[in-house]
Amino acid sequence: MQVAIDERLGLLTYKNDHETHIKLRKEEVCSKDCKDKACTFLCPAEVYLWNPAASQLKVQYENCIECGGCRMICPWDNIDCDWPRGGYGVAYKYG
Repeated sequence: MQVAIDERLGLLTYKNDHETHIKLRKEEVCSKDCKDKACTFLCPAEVYLWNPAASQLKVQYENCIECGGCRMICPWDNIDCDWPRGGYGVAYKYG
């Protein structure tokens, strides 16, 4: 039996850091060069949200579940995603 993504994400706990571990190398790449905004579709935790009115990509790093997909999907290699500092980030638990 396959478990829905919302149920799987519900098994995570987070310790949010006040420092981001995700940065865009050049914000203008997202607004001017990137047409598909693949990161907004790939990320299961909605870390990347495109605001068409402001022509800006919002990064909600505190939602990150550390899957690493954003590092692979950006065709411009514009997402700099490191792991959170020790003691912060996602903690997996079994339900």
